[in-house]
Amino acid sequence: MAFVSSASRWRTSLLFACALGVASTSTIVTPAEAGPRKPVRVAQAGPAPKRSSVSSVIQKGRDMYDDARYEESIQTLSGVVVRSDATKEERIEAYKLLAFNNIALGKNEEADAFARALFVLEETFELPKTESPRFRDFFDKAKKQWEADGKPGKAKEGEGAPEKTAVAVKHTPAAQIESGTALKIEGKIDDPDVVVEKVQLYYRSGAKGKFAQKSLAYSMGAFRGEIPAASVTPPLLEYYVLALDKAGLPLAGRGDADTPLRVVVPEESTSVVESPWFWIPIGAVVVTGVVLGAVLGTQLGSESTVRINVTE
Repeated sequence: MAFVSSASRWRTSLLFACALGVASTSTIVTPAEAGPRKPVRVAQAGPAPKRSSVSSVIQKGRDMYDDARYEESIQTLSGVVVRSDATKEERIEAYKLLAFNNIALGKNEEADAFARALFVLEETFELPKTESPRFRDFFDKAKKQWEADGKPGKAKEGEGAPEKTAVAVKHTPAAQIESGTALKIEGKIDDPDVVVEKVQLYYRSGAKGKFAQKSLAYSMGAFRGEIPAASVTPPLLEYYVLALDKAGLPLAGRGDADTPLRVVVPEESTSVVESPWFWIPIGAVVVTGVVLGAVLGTQLGSESTVRINVTE
């Protein structure tokens, strides 16, 4: 039995279809266009942290100090002295612990500034005799020097306390940012008495651990800077801004270590099906199949006659 057809023409059409399919795939299928865009998974950052009571924040800072986590203790307690709901006694305790932390770190100038701030609030303050001699000696020396300098910050007898206009930090945080992207930080400071000397930024990836610290550019009542891209990772970013005077004392803040500003950092999907590279071979098969079917359909449609000779 013999079959006679246009074999050579059919073979040529098949090769042409394959070549056309591959060429079509290479021009229309790219990593960016092959499949659907990678969906962004919104990180479940949870609600913003609730503000703790001043006393609980002080206790937290004290515990950190006892655990020799001095820098974290300083970050935590710095938020207390700028809180409007902190009492005089709570501020005194916070200043005392801030001085202790800085003494432990060997930062005597910073410790002296906090001790002086304490004396402004309570001139008769003294550490108990049960306290470490190292701290007692430091506070005694700081007080004598403060008195010799004319008790700066303290109202003179017969005069009322000097009126001070509150410093305010104005900054609007972003709600969300892409992972691996530097976050720009900008804002303004209301400082009628011109007492703000510098602005500090504190930030961390996630909701635990110590905040990294950096100075922001500050001029003409405005500050700017950025959080490095390496620190912007899922699921969230936390930060706060503090305005400080020339002695390094916190005057005002936007957020604090207890209730930092929070920005959601979404995670990119890692599903294989959602990967653009997954769609390239599928695209190649589909395009080639369509072209091949179209060409064969055309060729077979025009060459439909087949002669069959049967001999016995």
